[in-house]
Amino acid sequence: MVAVGSEAPHFELPGNGGKTISSKDFAGKKVVLYFYPKDNTPGCTTEAQTFRDNIDAFKAAGAVILGVSRDSVKSHDNFITKQELPFDLISDADETLCKAFDVIKEKNMYGKKVIGIQRSTFVMDGDWNLIQEWRNVRVKGHVEKVLAFVQG
Repeated sequence: MVAVGSEAPHFELPGNGGKTISSKDFAGKKVVLYFYPKDNTPGCTTEAQTFRDNIDAFKAAGAVILGVSRDSVKSHDNFITKQELPFDLISDADETLCKAFDVIKEKNMYGKKVIGIQRSTFVMDGDWNLIQEWRNVRVKGHVEKVLAFVQG
């Protein structure tokens, strides 16, 4: 499992707009990598909108935002268009990145046990070292905590 203070897992995966998104594209930049369960669901939409609404402050702090879920590129493209998201979304359909960051967990959905993404956020520095993590996140107030961290 990835640990704060160590090098984060590198990746090269499909993203919105048919592009390939690689961790190596962000050398020298602070990256906020947030994992969320599913496009167009209430909590995930609220989280994405809050990142969107704070994008200028994240940019001013020198941080790039990337969202990750198991949704398809097509689903991501629709989500970005519908919510006017100014950041990229990564499609991790085979859970490679999710497993590398240990965010695939058994969850209880309406009394049923399901395997899914545990909402989590990670911040990497310009050398791709993990410098902060939040696991099992509640949406309300979370983006503000991440922003305060990258600004600090």
